[in-house]
Amino acid sequence: MIPNNFYFGGGSVETVMTPAGALLLLLASICILALPRKYVLIPVILGAFFVPRGLVLVISGFHISPVRLIAFVGWIRLAYMKWIAGSELIGKRWNSVDGAFLWCELFSACAFVLLWRQQAAVFNQIGYLWETLGMYFLLRILIQDKSDVLTAIKVLGLVAIVNAGEMVYEQKSFQNLFGVYLGGVDAVPILRDDKIRSQGAFGYSILAGTYAATLVPLLVLLWERGKSRILAAAGVLACVVMVYTCASSTPALAIVAGILGLALWPFRRSMRLIRWGIVAFLVLAHITMKAPVWFLIAHMDVVGASSGYHRAELVDVFIRHFWDWWLVGTKDTGNWGWDMFDLSNNYVARGESGGIITFVLFVAVISRSFGRLGRARKAVAGSLRREWFFWALGAALFAHVVGFFGISYWDQTAVAWYALLAMISAATAGELASAEKVEPQLGLTDAGILEPASVPERWELSQEWAPSNESSL
Repeated sequence: MIPNNFYFGGGSVETVMTPAGALLLLLASICILALPRKYVLIPVILGAFFVPRGLVLVISGFHISPVRLIAFVGWIRLAYMKWIAGSELIGKRWNSVDGAFLWCELFSACAFVLLWRQQAAVFNQIGYLWETLGMYFLLRILIQDKSDVLTAIKVLGLVAIVNAGEMVYEQKSFQNLFGVYLGGVDAVPILRDDKIRSQGAFGYSILAGTYAATLVPLLVLLWERGKSRILAAAGVLACVVMVYTCASSTPALAIVAGILGLALWPFRRSMRLIRWGIVAFLVLAHITMKAPVWFLIAHMDVVGASSGYHRAELVDVFIRHFWDWWLVGTKDTGNWGWDMFDLSNNYVARGESGGIITFVLFVAVISRSFGRLGRARKAVAGSLRREWFFWALGAALFAHVVGFFGISYWDQTAVAWYALLAMISAATAGELASAEKVEPQLGLTDAGILEPASVPERWELSQEWAPSNESSL
């Protein structure tokens, strides 16, 4: 049976806040409100990642986590930009990824309330939407052009560097500095099969490693820029250290997926054939294997002491009990098998907590993101530098897709996911808009791809993609 305190996400029944944590949140809030618009993204990311989620303010039953507080302060700043300075927020930049994300979270919240039909569930989902929609759309508005994308990558790299140093310290001293001086995480790291699982400021060791693994393809983008090469190299090294010190298989598989995605760059024009080849392999394996094909997950044990079989069994019972969760999810998976309440698979978690509609919309967020990157890359075909930018974003997205099979994001790792989706929307907006403008004049080739010469060379301009006019705020 699922523990009672897990029903509505667990958490403390009273405020848990240390002076150091409160000071960091205060500094981040002041910077968000006071800095010029182009720098606001920095304290938003740093505040969300460096203040552990375990620090929480409980006010009238609402749990205000650091991410929720940062999102709230960020929207105060956005309100100033909109109503005082007259700045446009999303406007015409709204796209299908935004729509799929919005409806996914709304359906998930409604399904949860309908499933439980308790006042506590309503309060819980108000807080959930505050965090997910608040932080996602805050990042969507703050990340508007190429400069913002690169700034976000640099700050995320800095987060990895600091956490890598602390996680190495955990290996040496068996003590978590974030837990000792900030609170919100265990001061003593987890030990499994005589291996220390470092976690840094994150909620769990696997989440720390997955954050690092999915960041590697983005940091590679900084290498081509001379001034950022040191940060790129240090960031990639830090990510490798984080993946190693977390001692978990899921991050190891995710970092391999990201590197594999980058390595497929020479075959970018043959990806349709590769995708269908993978589908054919899975179908053939399903037919010839003694167990269903998803039990391949059970054999993926990279570091030892992994629970690959649990994850394979989780997918298996998820499929076999389809009629239990398809409508609005299910409130208790205890009768499905031992420890099946541990939803260490983001796809399963979305279905079991929100039903089939939530599950389909979550997959739609991923597919729409891949679709935008693919169309944008084709629109700039012939310009290797611009193609490579979109390709690296796609490799990072693929790393998340693999990581979702081993963990669901319930701490600040989710902010990295929202940031990537915002980067994809910002990066592709200009190219897709340009393609739509020139398409009626020049038409499409027989392959359905715009001729390379027809795409404006906006990449090299100082005001790229969707230039912002709020830089002085």
